[in-house]
Amino acid sequence: MEFDFLPNLPKSNLDDRTFEDLVQECLLRIPRYCPEWTNLNPSDPGITMVELFAWLTDQMLMRFNQVPERHYITFLELLGIRLQAPRPAQTDVTFYLSASLPEPYTIAAGVEVATLRTDTEEAVVFSTDGPLTVGVPRLRHLLTATGVEDRPQILRDRLSGTWTMLPTGDWEGLELSLYEPQPEEGNCFYLVFDGREAIAGNVIAVTFRGEAATATGINPEHPPRYWQAWTGSRWVPILLQEADDHTEGFSFSEVTRNGGNPLQGEDVILHCPQAWPVETFGTYQGRWVRCVYERQTAQQPGYLNTPRIVGLACRSLGGTTTATQSARITHEILGESDGSPGQKFTLMGAPILPRCEGEYLRVTPPGSLPQIWQEVADFADSGPGDLHYTLDSRTGEIQFGPLIQEPGQLLAQTNQWRQPPTVNAPAGTTLAPTSRQGEQQYGAVPPRGSMLTMVAYRTGGGQRGNVKRETIRIVKSAVPYVAQVTNHTPARDGADGETLEGAVLRVPKLLRTRDRAVTTEDFETLALQAGQGAIARARCLSTIRKEDAGTVQLVLVPDIDAGAIAQNGTAPEQLTLSPFLIESVLGYLDERRLIGVEVRCCEPNYVGVGVQVEVALEPEYRDPIARQQIRQRLETQLYQFLNPITGGQSGRGWEFGRPVYASDIITQFQGQEGVRYLGTLQLFKLERRNGDWLRTLPQDLQVDPGPLGLICSWRDDILRSSHVINII
Repeated sequence: MEFDFLPNLPKSNLDDRTFEDLVQECLLRIPRYCPEWTNLNPSDPGITMVELFAWLTDQMLMRFNQVPERHYITFLELLGIRLQAPRPAQTDVTFYLSASLPEPYTIAAGVEVATLRTDTEEAVVFSTDGPLTVGVPRLRHLLTATGVEDRPQILRDRLSGTWTMLPTGDWEGLELSLYEPQPEEGNCFYLVFDGREAIAGNVIAVTFRGEAATATGINPEHPPRYWQAWTGSRWVPILLQEADDHTEGFSFSEVTRNGGNPLQGEDVILHCPQAWPVETFGTYQGRWVRCVYERQTAQQPGYLNTPRIVGLACRSLGGTTTATQSARITHEILGESDGSPGQKFTLMGAPILPRCEGEYLRVTPPGSLPQIWQEVADFADSGPGDLHYTLDSRTGEIQFGPLIQEPGQLLAQTNQWRQPPTVNAPAGTTLAPTSRQGEQQYGAVPPRGSMLTMVAYRTGGGQRGNVKRETIRIVKSAVPYVAQVTNHTPARDGADGETLEGAVLRVPKLLRTRDRAVTTEDFETLALQAGQGAIARARCLSTIRKEDAGTVQLVLVPDIDAGAIAQNGTAPEQLTLSPFLIESVLGYLDERRLIGVEVRCCEPNYVGVGVQVEVALEPEYRDPIARQQIRQRLETQLYQFLNPITGGQSGRGWEFGRPVYASDIITQFQGQEGVRYLGTLQLFKLERRNGDWLRTLPQDLQVDPGPLGLICSWRDDILRSSHVINII
């Protein structure tokens, strides 16, 4: 019998020659073996014999293609293995209002935004995951401190007694210094917003009004300060770009230069975090923002005089929320049930994203009330009365429970084995045969004539959703008061659907772990499975310190498009783990770990490598076009080899902690076409210090990333001169 209720995986042929291919192959051999045979028309009897044997061979190949790989795939189907559906990308989208509103305004969840559609590419659609409330910020305190602390305690209130709050919520008063009279590194001031207002994730414009004659002595293009907000665990930057500070570091240089009056005020636009809790520091409570006077550099001279202001105001310009690459489809009618077991229906949109609240199948029997059916992974535990169905996320196929027919004799023997032995039964007595008819229904079947409706589902996913920043610009449905939308961060974590080869490699690990995380290999395997293609590599570290007993440390490397790596290398921000990806991995492992085991996820220590080498070419390759082509080919070779995703000798990612030697680069370059010999070769180590990537002195022998490190090759536009290939 055929198990047509099991998932149907794609199958590949061992010999893909068709009937036409076999005939053409025979005809091509005729001039070699029978040169006197010149009549190759279909009416020739010899051609008829060729077609006959080609047909017989085609029948043999059809059966040959049934084994052995098809048997392996059939075993996967018996195990219920399904190919993983594409994973949708996620990003943060910012809605900007046409004007500030006097009352809080909520943008509903599910608003669809998209990239621009071009002649060659379709628009990529994203949907907001939750509602966004644009509130009315109210400033409660302006506090100053002489030093930077994670949890400030020594604070000075600068508004009480000298400033008054107007009915509009603005503050004004006598001239007020933001820092100490002689500013020093670490001086900062805090803005505390009313915690009762729902302004988390809002874009807030803080208006500073200052005196026209206030000179600060700084470089207005590079003010020595930075803005941060408290998220409950750490301070994060909230000034998106220097152009958002229209006060130019409270110097008001541009306003004065254009003949304006700083007393009218200039804005500092702050993109506040979505996780912005109400916190209490000292005796002050609210949502906290601070501006810190940072260290001085050649481009950032310090303040000669402390900035002074005479007024403060704030308003919301919009807000930021999370969006997922998806398009929502509602109330799709699948058709009517014919009452037979194992029915299948296919949704119009595929692939299907993981279901959330409100996404289910509704069955309306004739003359009865609608029923909400439940999706299950399989029908192993489903009884005849359970309203269950399965949904293949990759193909969008919905299936109801099958009717399994079994031989009556087998059922009788099975029931006899299940029943306890009878103590007083005479010898040779057999149990009465079962009354079952040899059929078992797994899951209920919709009655004949029932109307099937998929209330809602979302479709999307794939690497095409990993769009760049500032590319989402279209609001597909009209939203009142919204003037524009954009994404200030690139979309991340989108992955294509699993291939058959990937499933074949995944199944042995899956059978070994049995969906339980015990050993280090179990955690690595399940972490990759939890990522659904968004995680390229996982490494579980063993506990060394006693205080870390019972803790599992997982080092994760996000997946990156191999084609983009070959062209541009790897940008540093592409290798950061998004909070959503970490939460999904931790949530998946939390259901499979042992009780008392704590799981932590982190990034490896990435070490960039710069290569400077002289390459001599063969004489025939010394024209400008050939030189440029060879240079690009060598850079591409470097990008692919020095990379945590596609690098290393095996091409499956650079080994953790393995140094890169000069001989590795020589081996890669020496085999390239047109390269005669290599001259001087130097390796530079690029490390991240205080948020900046710095280039160290040349390493003559090797670059060692350390035990937990991975080698990376950055793009030239991220770090200048990271790869210098001189053609000689």
